[in-house]
Amino acid sequence: MAPEGVKRRLAAILAADMVGYSRLMEADEAGTLAALKGIRKYAIDPAIAGHDGRLVKTTGDGVLVEFASVADAVRCAVEIQQSVTNSNAAVADERRIAFRIGVNLGEIIIDGDDIYGNGVNIATRLESIAEPGGICVSGTVYEQVSGILDLVFDDLGDQSLKNIKRPIRGYAVRMGESGPADDDGSARHTPPPAAHAAPDAPSIAVLPFDNMSADREQEYFCDGMAEDIITALSKISGLLVIARNSTFTYKGKAVDVKQVGRDLGVRYVLEGSVRKSGDKVRITAQLIDAGDGTHVWAARFDRDLTDIFALQDEITRNVVSALHVRLVEGEQARVWQRATENLAAWECLMHGLTHFRRFGKGENARARGLFEKSVELDPGYSTAWVWLGWSHWTDVRNRWSENASASLARAEEHAQKAVTLDENLSEVHALLGAIHLMKGNYDDAIAEGEKAVALDPDGADVNALLAMTLNWSGRPEAAVALVEKAMRLSPMYPAWYLAVLAHACRLGGDFEKAVTYARQSIARNPENMGPRIGLIVSCIELGREDEARAQAQEVMNLNRAFSLSKYAGSLTYRDAAVSERGLAALRSAGLPE
Repeated sequence: MAPEGVKRRLAAILAADMVGYSRLMEADEAGTLAALKGIRKYAIDPAIAGHDGRLVKTTGDGVLVEFASVADAVRCAVEIQQSVTNSNAAVADERRIAFRIGVNLGEIIIDGDDIYGNGVNIATRLESIAEPGGICVSGTVYEQVSGILDLVFDDLGDQSLKNIKRPIRGYAVRMGESGPADDDGSARHTPPPAAHAAPDAPSIAVLPFDNMSADREQEYFCDGMAEDIITALSKISGLLVIARNSTFTYKGKAVDVKQVGRDLGVRYVLEGSVRKSGDKVRITAQLIDAGDGTHVWAARFDRDLTDIFALQDEITRNVVSALHVRLVEGEQARVWQRATENLAAWECLMHGLTHFRRFGKGENARARGLFEKSVELDPGYSTAWVWLGWSHWTDVRNRWSENASASLARAEEHAQKAVTLDENLSEVHALLGAIHLMKGNYDDAIAEGEKAVALDPDGADVNALLAMTLNWSGRPEAAVALVEKAMRLSPMYPAWYLAVLAHACRLGGDFEKAVTYARQSIARNPENMGPRIGLIVSCIELGREDEARAQAQEVMNLNRAFSLSKYAGSLTYRDAAVSERGLAALRSAGLPE
C-alpha cells in the first residue's frame, strides 16, 4: 500500500539526458554550461510547454517530464531533437551537444511535485539505449501512437534493461522520416533531414580554402577564392552545387570528406589551400569522390597574384571536365563572365563581405565602407554595387538608419546602377525584389524575385528571399516549396530560412508546424524578433496563452522599448486583415500598445 499522501496514476514519461556531459565540461566548463542553458531555454522548455508537458525536475545534464498524452510526449521528444540538431549546425563537432531521449507509458507514483515508480524507471532505461540525437520508446508507447503520428519506427526487439525484471520491447524513432500520409493522400510536411542522399546528377560541395599564409587577415582572400568558384559552378544547370551558407560551416575544422558528402548530400567535394606572399600566390586544390574518398583530380598552382582570376577559372574548368558536365547553350558566357578584372576592387569586396556576414550595425557600416572603396576602384563592378545596395537595405530592415527613406532610396539607386552594368546578375534582382517589398509594390517584388530565381535556379538565398516575398504577398503555400528547395541547396541552412518557413506555415493556417519551426529558428538565433513574434501569434491561435505570454515577456526583455504601434509600421502584408489579426493576437498576449 502506498504511504499516506502518495498517489498513483497513468502517465507518459519523457526522460532526456545529455551525451558526453563530463567530457564537454572538462574541455570547456563555462562554454558547455552556457550552451546547455541556451538549449534548455530556447529548445527544450518551449517544446515542453507547447505540448502540455510538466517539467518534473532537471539534473545537471537531463530532464524528466510528465505528459497526460503519450502522443504529446513523442511529439515533444521529436521537436526537442530537431531543435537541438538545428542549433548545432554551425558548431564544431567536438563541442556539439546531443541528447538521448526515452519515452514510456506507465503507472507512476506522485509524491509532492516529484514522480517515481516503474513507469519512470523504464523511461530512464530506454533513454540509455537510444542513439545520440535519437529517441527510444517502449512497446506500449508504440502501440498508442503507431498510425497516428507521421513517424517511422524501427523495432529494436525485446530489451533487457538494467534493474527491470522483464524484457521491454523497444522502438527507435527514425529521425527525419515521415510515416503515413494525410487523409487526402498527401505526405505530411516534416523538417528537412540533416543528412541527404546524393542525387543521380553530378553534385558538389566547395569547402572554404585553408589559409596557409602567415597573415590571418588574408582569410577573406581565401574565402573569396572558394566563393567565386561556387558562384561560377552554380551557374551550370547540370550540376547541383551546395550553397556557401552550408559549406562554410566547415571552415577551420578537420573534416571527413565522406561525412561531408553524407551531411550535404553530394557525390564530390572540392577542397584546397591558399598561400599568399607578396605578389605571389600558391594554391592547391583537390576534387574528391565523397563516396570512397578517392582523388578525382588534384593540382598545385604557383602564380603571380595578378593571375588570380585566370587561376579561379582554370580550377573551375578542371572541375567541370572531371565531372563530365556539359554546359548547355548560353551557359558558356555566363559561367566564365567576370564582373571585374581589378584585383584591389575584388579584395575590397571580399573583405567587406566578411564584415557584412558577421551581422551588426557596426559591422554593416564597416562593410559599406569597403564596398564603397570597391566601386571607387572599379565603377563598373556590378557585384560590388549590389552589395553596397544590400548594406543600405540592411540598415533599413534592422532599423539602424536614422533616415530610413533616404537609406532605401540609396539602396535602390545602387541596385539600378548594377542593373545597367549587368542585367543578368541574379543578386541584383533579388535586391530589387526586397526593395519593392519594403515599399509595398508586391507584384514588382514577385517579378524581380522570380527573375532572380530564373537566373540562378540553384541559388539557395534567392529561393528563400522569393519565399519571403510570397509570404508577405499572400501566397504562403508557394513559399513553403521554395524555402524547402533552399534548404536542400543549403542543408546547413541559416536560422532565417526556418523563420521564413515558420511564417509560411502560420499564414497558411498550420499553426502547429509554425510553432515547431519558430522554436527551431529562435534556438539558432535567440535575438531575432521576427520568429518570436510569429510564435506568439501561433500560440494564441492554438489557445496556448501561457506560452504566448512567456514569449511576450522575452520580447520585452530583448527590447524594452517595444510597442505594438511601432511594430505595426513594419508590417507590409498585401492584405491588411492579416496585420490586424496578428496585432490582435499580440495584444492578447500582453504586449504594450
